[in-house]
Amino acid sequence: MIIQLNTDKNIEGNARLEKYLNSVIEKDLSRFTDDITRIEVHLSDENASKKGEDDRHCKLEARLEKMQPISVTGKGNTLEKSVSDSLKKMKTSLGKAIDRQRS
Repeated sequence: MIIQLNTDKNIEGNARLEKYLNSVIEKDLSRFTDDITRIEVHLSDENASKKGEDDRHCKLEARLEKMQPISVTGKGNTLEKSVSDSLKKMKTSLGKAIDRQRS
């Protein structure tokens, strides 16, 4: 599974962030690794340096073998919360889509 990180101009995509995302995504989506070819992570901060509720967004796009891509979005006050929110949604969506394909 390839993990591709994309950030907007307000979030610095450094090696530490990439390492964190790789470990969290690989751990949380480990049961789907045979089905996923690539995960695209899109991180954004709507308010830049201003404080705001749920202003950090994480969009995950899962590219699957022989299936349409699945996309979910999570929000939070921090990047970690937005990633966690989107991973929960992705696990649910992947489970349903793969179960439908197999039955």
